[in-house]
This record gives sequence, structure tokens and C-alpha cells, in this order.
Amino acid sequence: MSRRRVAVVTDSTGCLPPALVTRHKVTVVPLYVLLSGTEGREGIDVTSADVAAALRARRYTASTSRPTPEEFAVEYRRLLDAGAPGVVSVHLSAKLSGTHESALLAAREFGDKVVVVDAGSTGMGLGFATLAAARAAASGAALDRVAAVAADTAAAASTYFYVDTLEFLRRGGRIGAASALLGTALAVKPILHVEGGEVVVQERVRTASRALARLIDLAVAVTDGPVDLAVHHLAAPDRAADVAEQLRERLGERLGDLYTTEVGAVVAAHVGPGLIGVVVSPRTS
Repeated sequence: MSRRRVAVVTDSTGCLPPALVTRHKVTVVPLYVLLSGTEGREGIDVTSADVAAALRARRYTASTSRPTPEEFAVEYRRLLDAGAPGVVSVHLSAKLSGTHESALLAAREFGDKVVVVDAGSTGMGLGFATLAAARAAASGAALDRVAAVAADTAAAASTYFYVDTLEFLRRGGRIGAASALLGTALAVKPILHVEGGEVVVQERVRTASRALARLIDLAVAVTDGPVDLAVHHLAAPDRAADVAEQLRERLGERLGDLYTTEVGAVVAAHVGPGLIGVVVSPRTS
């Protein structure tokens, strides 16, 4: 490295656009997806389109798994050997995946040179925290400060999403059976929220159109200053574009960066086609 800056590592569930990963010098460690008996790395061997196609064809054999501690250790060692004074490793909620645990196990080998942060979320709830950490590192911030920026950004973000059915979240163990029953009763459409690192049912409405309108209302309601936004989808680009445009119009000058991205294969395996999510990240500068 030409400049001794803290290195930032994250995992592939952060939905970061590749251009941002490159620009901010972020290292991404992929999770794994087992699809129809074949395992591959998220975003490399298995895409969200592959998962969506399998789910739509009712071949629900998709499952996911975390990277091994050894995979994290390889990246930490490479970055430290290249001259980084330390590594901040930011990951999806420990309550949703063992990825955070794998990173912690790997970090033990490196003493106080590696700090692992639980973002308590996924998607751009994780992605915005990673970007904030990378910006702090680029400014010359010390290891503890970079980790604190990641944690603070993650804690300030709000994540809401709509799914056509809670069945996939229930099968994957990401939401309780009782909540799944509430969400599917009488064809109710669920709006979910990430709270305390877990997926919980926020509200239930009768139709998809009302759910999307309510999703926009919730995102606007938690916006009381400048924010960055991400709109996520799975196999629903037109829906996502419409939601993004409505948010742009309603937030006006309060809106900073707005990213519209398809979720990765891991999140796709747990939510199913039709997902629309909104992540609101307050700007601190």
C-alpha cells in the first residue's frame, strides 16, 4: 500500500455496487449459496438471478452458508502484510448469520490489529456502514475510530422491506413461525423491519400496492435531515425504480446518494422474488 491506512473488509451481503467497492478499496469476502445441489460463492458462482429463477420454478433447494474463519484470516493476513496498520471487518447481523462469528474467530490470530463490527443488518444497512468506515480510513482515522464510525453508521440506519410472502424467511429460520402465519393470513402483505439485528413484522396491509406506498411513507417518516438511501429489489426492477423515484420526489434536497440495486444471492434465497427494500442512512457530514 502506498499509504498506511486501515483496511476495511466486509461480506457479500452488503449489496455494494462493484464500482464503490473498487473506489473505496473495500475487500469483500463472499458467502456461499447451495442451489439445486451445487454450492458456489455469492456474486461469483451464483447470482441473484439464478436464485430467483429457481424459486419461481418452485425448485426451492436454496440454502446459504458463511465463509470459514480461514477465509477471513487469509484476507486479514494479506492486508496486514501489504502494510495496513489494522483491519476493520464489518458484517451482517450476528443474529441472521454465523459470518460475524467466523470473522471473530479469524481475528483472534491477529490480536488487536483486527476489529470486527456487527452491523446488525444486511443489504445497504451493512453497505452504508462499510462505506463510512472506508471513508474514515481514507481520511487517516485510527483503527478504533474507523470501527466506531462503522458501528455508529449501522446503528443509525433504518431498514424496511416488503416481500410477497414470508414463506422463504420462515423456511430459512430468519423469522418465527408465528410471524409467518400472521403475514400469510388472509393474503396479508407484510412490511418488515430490521430491529435489534433481527427481522420483525412492522405492519400488515391488504395489497402489494398499499404495502409499497406504506414502505415509502415509513422511509420518509424516519428522515429528519440529510440522508443517503438504497432501494433494493429481487427480480422487480420496475417496482424498485418507481419506489426510488417517489422517494426522490418526496425527499427533495434532503436526499444525498441514492442507490438502486438488486440484492445478492444470499438475501435472495431468504426473501423470494418481488422483494422491495428501503435503507435510510442519515448523513453526518
